[in-house]
Parts: sequence; C-alpha cells; structure tokens
Amino acid sequence: MDIQQLIALDKELLLKVNSSHSLFWDGFMWTVSGTKLWIPAAAMLLYIIFKNTKVTRGVVILVMIALVITLADQFASGLCKPYFHRFRPSNDPELMQFVHIVNGYRGGMYGFLSSHASNTFAVATFVSLLIRHRALTVMMFLWAAIPSYSRMYLGVHYPGDILGGALAGCIIASLVYALYLFIQKRYLGGHSQFISNQYTSSGYEISGIRMLHFVLLLTYLYAGIAGMICCKILNF
Repeated sequence: MDIQQLIALDKELLLKVNSSHSLFWDGFMWTVSGTKLWIPAAAMLLYIIFKNTKVTRGVVILVMIALVITLADQFASGLCKPYFHRFRPSNDPELMQFVHIVNGYRGGMYGFLSSHASNTFAVATFVSLLIRHRALTVMMFLWAAIPSYSRMYLGVHYPGDILGGALAGCIIASLVYALYLFIQKRYLGGHSQFISNQYTSSGYEISGIRMLHFVLLLTYLYAGIAGMICCKILNF
C-alpha cells in the first residue's frame, strides 16, 4: 500500500467517524475535547503524587510532567504541523464540504500531528510508568483515547493525525521517564519496592487511585450532562 492509498484510507475512515453524529454526541464530544474539563482529575493526580512522595521528589515529578506536555505539544504543533502542512479535514479544500462541523469550530489550518493526542498519550504513558498499576494504566489510556477520538468526531483531525500524535507522545514520555529515573537514582536516592495490597510496587496508595477513578467517572458524567445542555443552548 503506497502513501496515496494510505491517505485515501485515512480520509475514508475520518468520514465514517465524522458522519456518525447526533445532537447528544455533538455536545458530548465538544465537551470532552476541551481542556478545562480535566482540571479536577489533574488536581486529584497531583494530590496522589504529593501525598505518596516527599516534597522534593513530588516537585521533580511535577517538573517532569510539565516537560512531557511541553515537549509533546511543541513537537506536534511547533514542529510537525508547520513542516508537513497537512490540512485538517475541516479545512481541506477536497473534503471540507463533506465534514460535519460542530459549533462552527474548524481549528487551525494544519493538523498533523494532533497535539491533543500527543499531549494526552504522553501524560498517560508517563503516569502509567510512574505509578505502575494495571487498572490505572487502562484508565489513563482510555482517558487519552476519548478526547483524541473526539477530535476525529469534530472533523478537525484525521485518524493518522491521532495515531501519529499518540505514538509521538508515548515515545517522548518514555524518554522523559528515563530522564526521571536517572535524576532519581543520581540525586533522590532511588525508591523502595512495596509489596502490599494497599500500595502499588512504586509506593502509591491504591485508595488514591480509586479516588482518581471516581473523579474521572464523575467528569464523564458531567460531560454527558453538559453535552445535553450544550445541544439545547447552542443549537448544535
């Protein structure tokens, strides 16, 4: 399969995702695509980190997370989008008339790679490597996948934009985590291995992870309600 066939398949998949719309899903996807929605979950994650680590280590982890997001975002938006110049579906002259647009939103001109996918998968990868708990890993990657999918639903990214962004985010996060391990070993004295049904192997309380699960579930419930309200108020 050559590059032109891959591009054609990418466009076909985008139209299938984008055409499966309804008023409720318009509102829901519009809501989960926003960044402010995830502030409570981010606050809970920070609480878990600082509750289970010393202040110095917690600050280093916070800096590493900020570095992960910055690198992932700049790689996607600062490097790839201006270099590849691939139109978003919503701005593609060959496709834009077939794309369902929600609330008049078309995004910027170019979309490869998706910074939403790059950022969320980078955070999901770093947090999963840091805390090392199977249920948390599943939850984090599901969290990354839903906003990423919403970008296709909203017609502002192709599946290839999402896959490329997700892959870039995972690689960047893995590299930053390796840097964190070096700093931890060199300057923070390493960490103890926990063998307990109340803690993960890296020393994080399971109860805190359950609280994060609960916050995320409430966030999705809010997104569903907000989606229905947005449908009525904004007349999607």
